[in-house]
Amino acid sequence: MNPDDLQYTAEHEWIRLTDGTARLGITAYAQEALGDIVFVTLPAVGTELESGASLGEVESTKSVSDVYAPFAGTVTAVNDALDGNPELVNSDPFGEGWMVELRPADGAVDGAALLDRAAYDALLP
Repeated sequence: MNPDDLQYTAEHEWIRLTDGTARLGITAYAQEALGDIVFVTLPAVGTELESGASLGEVESTKSVSDVYAPFAGTVTAVNDALDGNPELVNSDPFGEGWMVELRPADGAVDGAALLDRAAYDALLP
């Protein structure tokens, strides 16, 4: 049930590119594997991230997992709603459960290993 209009990473993040920014979160598969999300740690607005760097953590009743930057960029927004409602990641991972918005560094998206829906679906068990 992964949306066609998104791009994905092999680490189970989704990316929606619009107007020079990229909104991202974790996929339905990732949140199902984690179980009930109880806490989300996100970077501050203005944080510069390198491609592949951890941008935060998702804590569930089962484990703690890192969320990775799919490409280099600067954090322009974080989903503050997750502070009081981390379960939004479970209930609406592709909508209200988004995590951060990044302004990609010049050329960063072109060099990223992003997958379309079909390629991402092929990775899933």
